[in-house]
Formats: sequence, C-alpha cells, structure tokens
Amino acid sequence: MNLKSNLRIGVLGLQGAVKEHLDMLEGCGCNAVDVRKVGDLQGLDGLIIPGGESTTIGKLMERYGFDVEIKRRVGEGMAVFGTCAGLILLAKDIVGSSQARLGFMDIHVRRNAFGRQVESFEADLDIPAIGAEPFRAVFIRAPYIESVEPGVEVLARFDGKIVMAREGRFLVSAFHPELTRDKRIHEYFIEKVVSG
Repeated sequence: MNLKSNLRIGVLGLQGAVKEHLDMLEGCGCNAVDVRKVGDLQGLDGLIIPGGESTTIGKLMERYGFDVEIKRRVGEGMAVFGTCAGLILLAKDIVGSSQARLGFMDIHVRRNAFGRQVESFEADLDIPAIGAEPFRAVFIRAPYIESVEPGVEVLARFDGKIVMAREGRFLVSAFHPELTRDKRIHEYFIEKVVSG
C-alpha cells in the first residue's frame, strides 16, 4: 500500500498557482484538495499556501476565518508549506510590516526583496536535502529570509540570501517549485515534513 495515497494535502485556494500545486501533489501520488472553504481544512495532513500577494491573502484568511482554523489544525499536527507569499505569511517577523500573518516560523523575512515583477528570474539552486542535482528555481517578486533563529534549518541560499528553510512541520521557499516539472521539493514536503 502506498503511504502517499493515504495522505490528504490541501492547497489554499485564495490566490496564486493553486492548480499547479494540485497537479504536483497528484503527480506525487497524494490526494490533493483545493481548499476554498474553511471546512476543507478538516482531515488534511498538510497544507500548501501558494504565492500571490501576501497582504491580500492575509486579509482574506482573517476575513473568512482561515487563520484561526489553520492554527487549530496545526495544533493537531497538520504540516504547512509556504511558497513565496506563503513564506511571508509563515514568518513571525516581516521586516518593516505589521501585516496579517500566521507567524509559525522563527524567521525574519523581507518582502519583494529581489525586486519588482519585471526583475523575476530563474536560477539553479543547490539543495542537498532533495539530492545532488541542482533545482531550477523560479523567483517572481520573491522575498528572502534575512535571518533565522535557532531551531530553523536553512536548506538553500541564492546569492548568499536564505531562500528555503524548515522548522519542524513547517517548510518555506522564496521561489515557486510548482512552476517547474521537478517534483523533488513537493516530495520532500510529503515524505520528510508531513510524514516524517
């Protein structure tokens, strides 16, 4: 019996590349759930918060009660993976901002740190946790992590800046792994963060 086929992983469907994340999860053999209502969070083993505009997603989460329910589900053991805007929302500290956030990870984050939309780019990253082969990462108005507190594992850097990290049942990336055909980061989330 495939362990992954028993896992239910949701993608918060408020903004961003929701379908691409769902496709990745299905390609990894999981039950992928498009989370559009608070009730959709029930019974999930993991949740992905995709990119988009972090202030907008934060406000929508508060307006519809997603923030309260996500925190409750995390208390019951649900794992969370935040990409780009999702990274910002998982941080305890957003430099120069008091915007709404979930605040699960002991990281200090800077928004739009690599520049505007027109300065989006791709880069090969060394991520030893997922294997020796470089990962082709897509950065779109990306944040980065300025610093981490003890207990946070840095998984990847670009140009000296932290762009991927893990703290227990929480994983974040400043880039968009769902916009590639490389499933290794989603598999890492499923196998190490959710199941591990």
